[in-house]
Amino acid sequence: MSSSTLGRAVVRGLGEPAGMRFGVHVFLTAESIGPADLATAVEERGLDALWLPEHTHIPTSRRTPYPPGGELPDEYRRCVDPFIGLSIAAAVTTRIRLGTGVIQVALRDPIVTAKAVASLDVFSGGRVDLGVGIGWNEDEITDHGVRFGRRRDVARENVLAMQALWEHDEAEFHGEFVNFGRSWSWPKPVQTDGRDRRGVPVLFGGAAGPKLFSQIVEHGAGWMPLAGRGLSEGIRRLRDAAAAAGRDPADLAVIPFGSTPDHGKFDYFESLGVREVIFNLPCGPRDEVLPALDELADFVARRRVTG
Repeated sequence: MSSSTLGRAVVRGLGEPAGMRFGVHVFLTAESIGPADLATAVEERGLDALWLPEHTHIPTSRRTPYPPGGELPDEYRRCVDPFIGLSIAAAVTTRIRLGTGVIQVALRDPIVTAKAVASLDVFSGGRVDLGVGIGWNEDEITDHGVRFGRRRDVARENVLAMQALWEHDEAEFHGEFVNFGRSWSWPKPVQTDGRDRRGVPVLFGGAAGPKLFSQIVEHGAGWMPLAGRGLSEGIRRLRDAAAAAGRDPADLAVIPFGSTPDHGKFDYFESLGVREVIFNLPCGPRDEVLPALDELADFVARRRVTG
């Protein structure tokens, strides 16, 4: 295990003076650029991470409005399984981080998912970041047998159960939604999760709030907010929550999603202690995605020279 693998969540924490890192987030479908081509291009262009989202399915009832408003983009209906996409990406790269942005963790069997995440971490050489969310589509969540109002509680137990399986040679978990006795589950992740525990960094997506911050402080490696207004106040509240719980706020990464390439904005982010940002790429074929990636890479290269 290399020293660059260990303690990865701490390296990307709020207080670390290392230079800013830049990742991309994209929906991949059967019609879009493939994960091998995209991951190779991301690594060749000097960017640092590839993040893939998850929706298991989209019920045609469409009773739940699309949060940003308007029509639901077609890629939500068609997105590939993130772990399949990231496994292919891992096979053709050696450096970039491989992240889920985000998985619907309340909808996943934690025992099966823990093994999938650990396997990917082993075969990628310790490059996995697990971004998790509680979900917004009530129809999708209900189809998995999860009560919409309890999804945060289910998500919490699923994450805690996965962390137990990663950390312990013989793990057990007894909760309201997850219950298993002493068990073996290998492989184990090759990383530590930022708290001196064997496991992958778990980062939580979602809007600032006491419930979210409580989960991050309890068992997370950081927060993945949407880039926009209120970030400074959100970071302050997260730091306060960490300090109140006796956790070092500098250990928690903040990685804004949907960032736009703007030097002034990133100067501001750096002043807040943000050390990693994620750009959105369009969902489309090679001739649409690669030019957009080239523009982002040019911006990143200029920033690294001037910064």
